[in-house]
Amino acid sequence: MTERKAYQGEMEAKLQEWGAKLDAMKAKANESGTDAKAELDQKIKTLTAKREAVQQQLANLKSSSDDAWDSVKAGVQGAWNELSSAFEDAASKF
Repeated sequence: MTERKAYQGEMEAKLQEWGAKLDAMKAKANESGTDAKAELDQKIKTLTAKREAVQQQLANLKSSSDDAWDSVKAGVQGAWNELSSAFEDAASKF
């Protein structure tokens, strides 16, 4: 059970960190020119959707039984990897 709580805490902390990065990206997008802003806004929209997917997977993880934890954790990890890749791609544009 300790591993489970540690994993949940780690994921929640990273989501908060990425939420702050997303807010910073939004601020930069608002300072950008019209063409760049449209592209950055689209990236932000994609990141927001992926972040929400991770949050939903994390909520599923929290409510899962001990027996289902490993399979739900795999879903969280998959969504997490997708979000991580999207953030890296977006960060290269900012």
